[in-house]
Amino acid sequence: MAITKQQVVDALKQIIFFAKKDNIVDLNMVQDISIKGKEIKVTIVFEKLDDPAVGIIYNSAVKALKSELGDDITVDVKPVADDAPGPLSGVKNIVAVISGKGGVGKSTVAANLAVSLAKSGNKVGILDADVLGPSVPIMFGVEDGQPKVIEKKGKPVLLPLENYGIKILSIGFFVKPEQALMWRGSMANNAFNQLMTDSDWGELDFLVIDMPPGTGDIQLTLAQNYNIRGAVLVTTPQKVAAADVRRAAMMYRQEKLTIPLLGIIENMSYFTPDDMPDKKYFIFGQGASDQLANELNIKVLGRIPIDAKLSETGDKGMPLSLVDGSPVSKAFTEIAQKLKTEITKL
Repeated sequence: MAITKQQVVDALKQIIFFAKKDNIVDLNMVQDISIKGKEIKVTIVFEKLDDPAVGIIYNSAVKALKSELGDDITVDVKPVADDAPGPLSGVKNIVAVISGKGGVGKSTVAANLAVSLAKSGNKVGILDADVLGPSVPIMFGVEDGQPKVIEKKGKPVLLPLENYGIKILSIGFFVKPEQALMWRGSMANNAFNQLMTDSDWGELDFLVIDMPPGTGDIQLTLAQNYNIRGAVLVTTPQKVAAADVRRAAMMYRQEKLTIPLLGIIENMSYFTPDDMPDKKYFIFGQGASDQLANELNIKVLGRIPIDAKLSETGDKGMPLSLVDGSPVSKAFTEIAQKLKTEITKL
C-alpha cells in the first residue's frame, strides 16, 4: 500500500517541541513533505539551527516515521533556518517606560514621549502593556477604536490603530471600560506577548512600551524574551517615589536581566504660575532624582513641570506635547533628544 502524506503528518504530530509546548505540525514547522515509493523527505523549519532541539527533533522524526510506516522506509529529514523576518524585525529601538509605583504619571510620560519622538521625524509606536490599568487609548483619543485583524501566512495578526502619526495597541481595545481584569500572571503575560508579536508593527524607529508599575511577570517577560534597547525611569521628586523606582531599576541590573537604563524623567517636578514665568515652586521637594541618578550612574533626562493642562489634554485624547511652545512640550522635546543621544552611546 502506498504511503500517504496524511500518514506522514500523523506520525510527525507525535513529536513535541517542548520549548513551545506543541507538536511540530501544529507549530507550522513542517515545511515540505515529499514521498516517492518508500522514500520520505521532510523539511523542518527552526528559528535557529544551533538550537539543541534540532538534533532531538531530527532523531524523533526518523524514529516516529519508521515506527509508524515501517523500518524498510528511507527517511531524509532536512532542518532549515527560518529566514522570514520576525514580528518585531522592523522595530529599531524598543524603549520601556517603567516606574516603581503607580501615580507618578508614567503613562502620561510615555504618551508625550512618543509624541515628541514622532514630532522630531521618527516613526513611532506605543504599546500599552499595563494590562490591569490601560490608559493609553484614552490619552490618544482612540478608546472606542477596534484594531483590525488580517491573516499573514495563515496566522491572524493585529493591525495597530493610528493617531497623530503614532501606531497604538493596548489591551484596553479588547475589554469594556467597566470590566475589571482579574487575571493571574500567566494570563497577563499571554496578552502582553500577543500584543508584541501577533501584531504588524511594520517599520518603526521607536516602539515605546508603557509598562505596568512594579517588578512583576510582564517586566520579567520583557527582559528575558525581547531585545530591549533601554528603559526610562519615571519618578516624582518625593524620596518615597525615588525609593520605589530604585527597586524597579535594580531589577534590570541583575546579571541575567540586564537592560540599559537610559535615564530618569522627573514628573511633577515644580510649579510655575502663569503670571510669574520665572518662578519655580518645588512643591514635592528637590534632590531625590539627582541622588538616584548618581547612584545608578545615569542622567536625569528632564523635569516635567506641574501643569493642569497635562492631565486635561490627556483626558481629551490630545497629549500636551502636540501643542508647540508650552513648557511641557519644550521639556519633552529636550527629553526626546537626550534619549536619542543616550541610545547612540550604547
